[in-house]
Amino acid sequence: MKKYEDLVNYIIRNVGGKENITDVTHCVTRLRFKLKDESRANDEALKANDGVITVMRSAGQYQVVIGNHVPDVYAELTEKLDLKNKSAAEPAKKMSFKEKALDLISGIFFPSLSILCACGMIKGINTICSFAGLYGAESDFYNLVNAIGDSFFYFFPIVIGFNTAKKLNMNPYLGLVIGAALCYPTIQDVDLHILGMNVNVNYTTTVLPVIITCFIAAPIERFLNRVIPDVIKSFAVPTVVLLISVILGFVFIGPVVNAVSAVISQSLLSLYGMSPVLAGIVFAALWQIFVIFGIHITFIVLCIINLSEGNPDPLLASQVFVAFATSAVVLAIFFRTKNKSLKSTCIPAFISGIFGITEPALYGITISRPLMFAVSCIGAGLSGALCGFFGFKYYQMAGLGLFELPALLPAEGTGAVLTKAIMVMIITFVFSFVLAFLLYKEDKTAEETETKTVTAGQSGIASPVKGTVIPLSEVSDDAFASGALGKGCAVRPSEGKVYAPFDGTVLVMFPTGHAVGLVDDNGCEVLIHIGINTVSLEGKYFTKHVNIGDHVKKGQLLVEFDNEAIKKEGYSTDTIVLVSNTKDYASVTCTDASETDAGSLLITAAA
Repeated sequence: MKKYEDLVNYIIRNVGGKENITDVTHCVTRLRFKLKDESRANDEALKANDGVITVMRSAGQYQVVIGNHVPDVYAELTEKLDLKNKSAAEPAKKMSFKEKALDLISGIFFPSLSILCACGMIKGINTICSFAGLYGAESDFYNLVNAIGDSFFYFFPIVIGFNTAKKLNMNPYLGLVIGAALCYPTIQDVDLHILGMNVNVNYTTTVLPVIITCFIAAPIERFLNRVIPDVIKSFAVPTVVLLISVILGFVFIGPVVNAVSAVISQSLLSLYGMSPVLAGIVFAALWQIFVIFGIHITFIVLCIINLSEGNPDPLLASQVFVAFATSAVVLAIFFRTKNKSLKSTCIPAFISGIFGITEPALYGITISRPLMFAVSCIGAGLSGALCGFFGFKYYQMAGLGLFELPALLPAEGTGAVLTKAIMVMIITFVFSFVLAFLLYKEDKTAEETETKTVTAGQSGIASPVKGTVIPLSEVSDDAFASGALGKGCAVRPSEGKVYAPFDGTVLVMFPTGHAVGLVDDNGCEVLIHIGINTVSLEGKYFTKHVNIGDHVKKGQLLVEFDNEAIKKEGYSTDTIVLVSNTKDYASVTCTDASETDAGSLLITAAA
């Protein structure tokens, strides 16, 4: 069996099946789905799988965060899907202008971003080896290795042309040739007299000219495919498209776009120059928030534009050490917590964070602990201030975490910059670790969950709602019905009020109010999920009365919901009640009664 086959099958099933997927791509840590109907995706089921860190809905995409092995999962996923044969007549999902813009940026830049980073790493490693005296900067070996790293950037228009053409649904090889023509060596930086104009430009290492030229070429290709006879279409269409688009791009579009690109680049650098320290603080402190909302990709693109213009980028350099602040906070939590489950989560999250993959730490640990998330942002802000103070700049794209350090290394003065970078890394890590270690407070119940074993007896779980009791197997959701998320039962509510099933603490309160998780004083963890797929209502018809961390008494009102209005929207209001840590109990049994009142015994969990 293939390594990720079970995970891939699980993901496909819980994003609504193959027929619900119109496209899928991936970035460094996430599968990025385009779904016909996002309401068919089961967020909770996906999050419950150990192979999934979290799910997000952003930029018109349904994003399943996997971690740094996402390319392997993606490779297996594409074998299961046959997207190329999906009907072109399928209606496209409506997206806002912002979603379309971010989707376009992702489609153009993300497919080649990992190779771009690899080439940057090669340039950085070459610089370090030369500085260490392994070989000279004038040696032929240095030049060869440097050529490997430089090649991607030098011929970047070819790669970007290919990606842009694919995104615009035109022949991708047309985009490739447009990029190749724009950076053809013998017409760079020379006077060309064309159509009565003198043109002297250089398109190697550029980004925007080839993108705009492809935008011109795409409608031309679509028009010609409609009017040119099929017998000559295969060669006539690309001939005309290339002649028109490349001439327009080289002579008219390119010079204007290059000028605009230079203005954007210089404006950003000037803004940073007003106060490098302040800019570094703000940018680095907010970087994790940018990641959460998926808008960090815009800054990556701006950095690529700067680098393509020959301008080292200071903004992206400010976030290099954010991963170390987050990792330090996770390590501090590891040493302070007594919760064995949390400890086991901290180890892989810390290791991933050191190598720049912060999603496991962010979504699995810090974001649900606001104080610790704030500490990681403060530590990140300190790192940004130091980056601004030392004048760090991004000289080439590189890897993540430790492997991002080569991005900061200039061709000259490598040793001084490397020394300062290591110093900033250590300061950031130590500061964030100490602050998190001092401020971390274990939730009292979380401690008791580990110290009080269930051998003390059994936990009685009262019904949180009034209504008809139904077996879990009859719930219209496979993830719940299978018992994969825990044992329990469901109640078909007759009124829209959810009460605490025992004395305990609120561990989870979804922003939409459709689900709440609690733990009692003996460590019994219960999930109450109101309705099926009701997360799609985005909080409509739900009113929350408690927050994460609140200690509640049995019978205390947790959530109110409009039972009839939700059903009129087409959603089931069957309320699932699960013992989410079922594995800690010898048995989990439900009442034999067909009807229940809120407060009546519903489930018994026995050690």
